[in-house]
Amino acid sequence: MLIHPQIDPVIFKIGPFEARWYGLMYVISFFCVLFFTRYQLKERNLTHLYPFLENLLFYSFLGLILGARLGFCFFYYPDYFLTHPWEIIAIWKGGMSFHGGLIGALVVGYGYVKSKGQSFLWWADLIAVCAPIGLFWGRIGNFINGEIYGKPTSLPWGMVFPEGGSLPRHPVQLYEGLVTGLLLFLFLWSLRKKEWAPGTKFAIFLISYGVLRFLFEFLREPAQSFDLIFGWMTMGQVLCLGMIAFGFLLLYLVRMRTFQKIF
Repeated sequence: MLIHPQIDPVIFKIGPFEARWYGLMYVISFFCVLFFTRYQLKERNLTHLYPFLENLLFYSFLGLILGARLGFCFFYYPDYFLTHPWEIIAIWKGGMSFHGGLIGALVVGYGYVKSKGQSFLWWADLIAVCAPIGLFWGRIGNFINGEIYGKPTSLPWGMVFPEGGSLPRHPVQLYEGLVTGLLLFLFLWSLRKKEWAPGTKFAIFLISYGVLRFLFEFLREPAQSFDLIFGWMTMGQVLCLGMIAFGFLLLYLVRMRTFQKIF
Protein backbone atom coordinates (compact mmCIF):
# COMPACT_ATOMS: atom_id res chain seq x y z
CA MET A 1 0.00 0.00 0.00
CA LEU A 2 1.27 3.46 -0.92
CA ILE A 3 0.50 6.80 0.67
CA HIS A 4 -0.24 9.87 -1.42
CA PRO A 5 2.72 12.27 -1.02
CA GLN A 6 0.34 15.14 -0.16
CA ILE A 7 2.29 17.77 -2.06
CA ASP A 8 1.40 21.30 -1.10
CA PRO A 9 -0.77 22.52 -4.01
CA VAL A 10 0.73 26.01 -3.59
CA ILE A 11 4.21 26.39 -5.09
CA PHE A 12 4.77 29.81 -3.55
CA LYS A 13 2.76 32.72 -2.26
CA ILE A 14 3.42 36.46 -2.46
CA GLY A 15 0.81 38.45 -0.58
CA PRO A 16 -2.62 37.45 -1.92
CA PHE A 17 -1.06 35.88 -5.03
CA GLU A 18 -0.63 32.10 -5.09
CA ALA A 19 1.16 30.06 -7.73
CA ARG A 20 -0.30 26.55 -7.76
CA TRP A 21 0.94 23.31 -9.28
CA TYR A 22 -2.45 22.77 -10.90
CA GLY A 23 -2.21 26.03 -12.82
CA LEU A 24 1.40 25.35 -13.73
CA MET A 25 0.37 22.05 -15.34
CA TYR A 26 -1.96 23.98 -17.65
CA VAL A 27 0.85 26.33 -18.63
CA ILE A 28 3.20 23.41 -19.32
CA SER A 29 0.46 21.73 -21.38
CA PHE A 30 0.05 24.87 -23.48
CA PHE A 31 3.73 25.14 -24.29
CA CYS A 32 4.07 21.41 -25.03
CA VAL A 33 1.24 21.56 -27.56
CA LEU A 34 2.72 24.75 -29.01
CA PHE A 35 6.15 23.14 -29.36
CA PHE A 36 4.94 19.98 -31.12
CA THR A 37 2.54 21.85 -33.40
CA ARG A 38 5.30 24.26 -34.41
CA TYR A 39 7.47 21.21 -35.11
CA GLN A 40 4.87 19.92 -37.56
CA LEU A 41 4.68 23.28 -39.32
CA LYS A 42 8.46 23.27 -39.63
CA GLU A 43 8.35 19.76 -41.14
CA ARG A 44 5.94 21.09 -43.77
CA ASN A 45 7.97 24.26 -44.45
CA LEU A 46 5.12 26.37 -43.12
CA THR A 47 7.02 28.37 -40.51
CA HIS A 48 5.30 31.55 -41.73
CA LEU A 49 2.20 30.21 -39.92
CA TYR A 50 3.86 30.38 -36.49
CA PRO A 51 2.15 33.69 -35.54
CA PHE A 52 -1.25 32.36 -36.59
CA LEU A 53 -0.68 29.19 -34.55
CA GLU A 54 0.32 31.14 -31.46
CA ASN A 55 -2.82 33.28 -31.66
CA LEU A 56 -5.01 30.25 -32.32
CA LEU A 57 -3.64 28.35 -29.33
CA PHE A 58 -3.86 31.39 -27.08
CA TYR A 59 -7.55 32.02 -27.83
CA SER A 60 -8.36 28.31 -27.78
CA PHE A 61 -6.62 28.02 -24.41
CA LEU A 62 -8.85 30.75 -23.00
CA GLY A 63 -11.87 28.88 -24.38
CA LEU A 64 -10.55 25.68 -22.83
CA ILE A 65 -10.22 27.22 -19.37
CA LEU A 66 -13.70 28.75 -19.52
CA GLY A 67 -15.29 25.61 -20.95
CA ALA A 68 -13.50 23.30 -18.52
CA ARG A 69 -14.74 25.24 -15.52
CA LEU A 70 -18.29 25.64 -16.78
CA GLY A 71 -18.37 21.98 -17.79
CA PHE A 72 -17.29 20.89 -14.32
CA CYS A 73 -19.87 23.13 -12.68
CA PHE A 74 -22.85 22.26 -14.83
CA PHE A 75 -22.14 18.73 -16.07
CA TYR A 76 -21.37 17.40 -12.58
CA TYR A 77 -22.68 19.76 -9.88
CA PRO A 78 -25.42 21.91 -11.44
CA ASP A 79 -27.53 22.15 -8.28
CA TYR A 80 -24.64 23.42 -6.17
CA PHE A 81 -23.29 25.98 -8.60
CA LEU A 82 -26.71 27.33 -9.52
CA THR A 83 -27.18 28.18 -5.85
CA HIS A 84 -23.53 29.25 -5.34
CA PRO A 85 -22.72 31.04 -8.64
CA TRP A 86 -19.84 33.00 -7.10
CA GLU A 87 -17.99 29.69 -6.70
CA ILE A 88 -17.86 29.21 -10.48
CA ILE A 89 -14.81 31.47 -10.81
CA ALA A 90 -12.86 29.68 -8.05
CA ILE A 91 -10.73 27.67 -10.48
CA TRP A 92 -7.82 27.74 -8.04
CA LYS A 93 -9.72 25.19 -5.97
CA GLY A 94 -9.55 22.71 -8.81
CA GLY A 95 -12.49 21.24 -10.62
CA MET A 96 -12.18 21.26 -14.40
CA SER A 97 -13.96 19.10 -16.96
CA PHE A 98 -12.06 17.74 -19.95
CA HIS A 99 -15.19 17.53 -22.08
CA GLY A 100 -16.20 21.08 -21.21
CA GLY A 101 -12.68 22.27 -21.98
CA LEU A 102 -12.74 20.48 -25.33
CA ILE A 103 -16.03 22.11 -26.27
CA GLY A 104 -14.79 25.54 -25.21
CA ALA A 105 -11.52 25.20 -27.14
CA LEU A 106 -13.28 23.96 -30.28
CA VAL A 107 -15.88 26.72 -30.27
CA VAL A 108 -13.33 29.50 -29.81
CA GLY A 109 -10.79 27.86 -32.14
CA TYR A 110 -13.39 27.37 -34.85
CA GLY A 111 -14.46 31.00 -34.62
CA TYR A 112 -10.88 32.25 -34.87
CA VAL A 113 -9.84 29.97 -37.74
CA LYS A 114 -12.93 30.71 -39.85
CA SER A 115 -12.60 34.45 -39.22
CA LYS A 116 -9.21 34.22 -40.93
CA GLY A 117 -10.56 32.17 -43.82
CA GLN A 118 -8.59 29.01 -43.04
CA SER A 119 -9.52 25.32 -42.77
CA PHE A 120 -10.64 24.37 -39.29
CA LEU A 121 -10.23 20.63 -39.87
CA TRP A 122 -6.67 21.07 -41.16
CA TRP A 123 -5.68 22.91 -37.99
CA ALA A 124 -7.67 20.49 -35.83
CA ASP A 125 -5.66 17.59 -37.25
CA LEU A 126 -2.41 19.39 -36.56
CA ILE A 127 -3.25 20.10 -32.93
CA ALA A 128 -5.10 16.85 -32.18
CA VAL A 129 -1.98 14.71 -32.58
CA CYS A 130 -0.31 16.86 -29.89
CA ALA A 131 -3.25 17.24 -27.51
CA PRO A 132 -2.63 14.06 -25.45
CA ILE A 133 0.72 15.38 -24.20
CA GLY A 134 -1.21 18.26 -22.69
CA LEU A 135 -3.65 15.81 -21.10
CA PHE A 136 -0.72 14.03 -19.48
CA TRP A 137 0.25 17.17 -17.55
CA GLY A 138 -3.36 17.78 -16.61
CA ARG A 139 -3.54 14.37 -14.93
CA ILE A 140 -0.30 15.08 -13.08
CA GLY A 141 -2.01 18.18 -11.73
CA ASN A 142 -4.97 16.05 -10.61
CA PHE A 143 -2.58 13.68 -8.85
CA ILE A 144 -0.81 16.52 -7.02
CA ASN A 145 -4.20 17.80 -5.86
CA GLY A 146 -5.18 14.29 -4.70
CA GLU A 147 -8.40 14.47 -6.75
CA ILE A 148 -10.09 12.12 -9.21
CA TYR A 149 -8.82 9.07 -7.34
CA GLY A 150 -10.04 5.57 -8.07
CA LYS A 151 -12.11 2.94 -6.36
CA PRO A 152 -10.67 0.81 -3.54
CA THR A 153 -8.19 -1.85 -4.61
CA SER A 154 -6.05 -4.59 -3.05
CA LEU A 155 -3.31 -4.20 -5.66
CA PRO A 156 0.15 -3.46 -4.22
CA TRP A 157 0.26 0.00 -5.84
CA GLY A 158 -3.05 1.02 -4.32
CA MET A 159 -2.73 4.44 -2.75
CA VAL A 160 -4.38 6.12 0.22
CA PHE A 161 -5.55 9.60 -0.77
CA PRO A 162 -6.16 12.40 1.78
CA GLU A 163 -9.85 12.73 0.85
CA GLY A 164 -10.42 9.08 -0.02
CA GLY A 165 -10.62 7.61 3.46
CA SER A 166 -8.34 4.91 4.85
CA LEU A 167 -8.71 2.42 1.99
CA PRO A 168 -6.02 2.16 -0.73
CA ARG A 169 -7.37 3.20 -4.11
CA HIS A 170 -6.43 3.04 -7.77
CA PRO A 171 -4.22 6.03 -8.69
CA VAL A 172 -6.39 6.57 -11.75
CA GLN A 173 -4.81 9.94 -12.47
CA LEU A 174 -1.49 8.18 -13.17
CA TYR A 175 -3.16 5.44 -15.22
CA GLU A 176 -4.86 8.01 -17.42
CA GLY A 177 -1.76 10.19 -17.62
CA LEU A 178 0.21 7.24 -18.97
CA VAL A 179 -2.39 5.77 -21.34
CA THR A 180 -4.57 8.68 -22.53
CA GLY A 181 -1.60 11.02 -22.26
CA LEU A 182 1.81 9.62 -23.18
CA LEU A 183 0.81 6.44 -25.05
CA LEU A 184 -2.01 8.08 -27.01
CA PHE A 185 0.36 10.92 -27.89
CA LEU A 186 2.94 8.48 -29.26
CA PHE A 187 0.27 6.71 -31.31
CA LEU A 188 -1.17 9.90 -32.82
CA TRP A 189 2.27 11.43 -33.32
CA SER A 190 3.19 8.42 -35.47
CA LEU A 191 0.26 9.33 -37.76
CA ARG A 192 1.18 12.98 -38.22
CA LYS A 193 2.69 12.54 -41.71
CA LYS A 194 -0.25 10.59 -43.09
CA GLU A 195 -1.79 12.49 -46.00
CA TRP A 196 -5.39 11.83 -45.10
CA ALA A 197 -8.42 14.01 -45.71
CA PRO A 198 -8.58 16.94 -43.25
CA GLY A 199 -10.42 15.97 -40.09
CA THR A 200 -9.39 12.30 -40.09
CA LYS A 201 -6.72 12.57 -37.38
CA PHE A 202 -8.96 14.79 -35.28
CA ALA A 203 -11.71 12.18 -35.51
CA ILE A 204 -9.28 9.41 -34.54
CA PHE A 205 -8.27 11.44 -31.48
CA LEU A 206 -11.92 11.90 -30.44
CA ILE A 207 -12.70 8.20 -30.81
CA SER A 208 -9.47 6.93 -29.21
CA TYR A 209 -9.62 9.21 -26.20
CA GLY A 210 -13.35 8.67 -25.80
CA VAL A 211 -13.00 4.87 -25.69
CA LEU A 212 -10.02 4.91 -23.31
CA ARG A 213 -11.59 7.43 -20.96
CA PHE A 214 -14.87 5.49 -20.99
CA LEU A 215 -13.01 2.38 -19.80
CA PHE A 216 -11.02 4.19 -17.11
CA GLU A 217 -14.25 5.62 -15.69
CA PHE A 218 -15.01 2.15 -14.35
CA LEU A 219 -12.01 2.51 -12.02
CA ARG A 220 -12.84 6.03 -10.87
CA GLU A 221 -14.69 6.81 -7.69
CA PRO A 222 -17.82 8.56 -9.00
CA ALA A 223 -17.84 12.18 -7.85
CA GLN A 224 -21.31 13.22 -8.88
CA SER A 225 -24.27 14.78 -7.12
CA PHE A 226 -26.77 12.52 -8.90
CA ASP A 227 -27.43 8.83 -9.37
CA LEU A 228 -25.53 6.77 -11.93
CA ILE A 229 -27.28 6.65 -15.28
CA PHE A 230 -28.93 3.24 -15.81
CA GLY A 231 -27.42 2.35 -12.45
CA TRP A 232 -23.85 1.99 -13.75
CA MET A 233 -22.84 4.79 -16.12
CA THR A 234 -21.25 8.04 -14.96
CA MET A 235 -21.71 11.47 -16.51
CA GLY A 236 -18.12 11.21 -17.75
CA GLN A 237 -19.03 8.05 -19.66
CA VAL A 238 -22.10 9.69 -21.16
CA LEU A 239 -19.94 12.55 -22.39
CA CYS A 240 -17.41 10.05 -23.76
CA LEU A 241 -20.15 8.31 -25.73
CA GLY A 242 -21.09 11.65 -27.24
CA MET A 243 -17.42 12.27 -28.06
CA ILE A 244 -17.07 8.86 -29.73
CA ALA A 245 -20.29 9.32 -31.70
CA PHE A 246 -19.14 12.73 -32.93
CA GLY A 247 -15.79 11.24 -33.93
CA PHE A 248 -17.43 8.55 -36.07
CA LEU A 249 -19.84 11.09 -37.54
CA LEU A 250 -16.89 13.30 -38.45
CA LEU A 251 -15.13 10.35 -40.12
CA TYR A 252 -18.26 9.71 -42.17
CA LEU A 253 -18.61 13.36 -43.17
CA VAL A 254 -14.93 13.55 -44.08
CA ARG A 255 -15.21 10.41 -46.20
CA MET A 256 -18.29 11.75 -47.96
CA ARG A 257 -16.60 15.13 -48.43
CA THR A 258 -19.60 16.68 -46.71
CA PHE A 259 -19.66 20.17 -45.19
CA GLN A 260 -16.13 20.93 -46.36
CA LYS A 261 -16.98 24.61 -46.80
CA ILE A 262 -18.34 24.81 -43.26
CA PHE A 263 -15.24 23.26 -41.68
